[in-house]
Amino acid sequence: MDRDQEDMQFLGVFGIYKESFKINAKCRRIFSQITLALIIPLAFVYLAHMQISELLFRRIYHTEILQERGYPSGSYNRYSKNLTAERLYYWLFKLAYYIAVLILSLLSTSAVVYTIACLYTAREITFKKIMSVVPRVWKRLMVTFLCTFLAFFIYHLILVLIILLAVVTLGSTNAFFPIFIIILILYSAGFVYMTIIWQLASVISVLEKTYGFKAVMKSKNLIKGKRWVTIGIFLKLNILFVVIQVVFAIWVMYGEPIDLWKRLLIGVACWVLLVMLILFGLVVQTIIYFVCKSYHHENIDKMVLSNHLEVIYLGEYDPLNGEKDVQLEQSHV
Repeated sequence: MDRDQEDMQFLGVFGIYKESFKINAKCRRIFSQITLALIIPLAFVYLAHMQISELLFRRIYHTEILQERGYPSGSYNRYSKNLTAERLYYWLFKLAYYIAVLILSLLSTSAVVYTIACLYTAREITFKKIMSVVPRVWKRLMVTFLCTFLAFFIYHLILVLIILLAVVTLGSTNAFFPIFIIILILYSAGFVYMTIIWQLASVISVLEKTYGFKAVMKSKNLIKGKRWVTIGIFLKLNILFVVIQVVFAIWVMYGEPIDLWKRLLIGVACWVLLVMLILFGLVVQTIIYFVCKSYHHENIDKMVLSNHLEVIYLGEYDPLNGEKDVQLEQSHV
């Protein structure tokens, strides 16, 4: 990155976008290789999952209708067995999808964050080196993800308990509906905030020794002061994601009236746009990390960070277990 570290703290939403575009242009070759290896399959799996899930669901629904009608006579047991098998295939497919998306997402995050860190420290970087590093960093990201998943599970469990309490106490009153809307608004705000913390914690897990719950707590503290900037960026990127998803659903999944070649063309366009959005989003969340560091006057020591990246490449973390943070020094201004 060409911008001075101290100047990073002054970047707003559009400044972060501009810096991200610069990095994309500067690392075009490496990012193209990462995209081909990881991000294109990730986007394809996501869109294919939407289409295949819809087909499987339609098949289950059709079998349920036939079972209820009991046609032909005496075929209830046969339809019941078919329905059980179809539901099993559906949930096995869902499980395979979530595993594939999780692996590809964490690998993509590792590759992009490591590449930008190497650019920041002026280290020589090759695609072969990145792909050798990614599996090691991926393990740390997995721990952070599992910790975040636990936090989200508890968060949703609390939501369910609150809704049940509201139904029991206010379900028959006029106050239930407005209270329910307030609960959903508060839930959405908390969900967005927790997702941003998880994304920043993923970057921390790659660039620092910290991972797991410690990375989550460090992310929570680091985001202070730049909370609204990160929320604004998160919402804009996710609105674009939803738009792509809706266009794909309307014109590809349910676009029977239009020609097949038009549906294929729209599907490919959605795929390309989703690939670009995923890559850009990963770059942006890494830039946000550097912006937050600068805002809190935590100077990133390029030499220490460079040594940390080399240790990752060698597959050893123990030599850096000293009192000094793996890649930052605090400077009080």
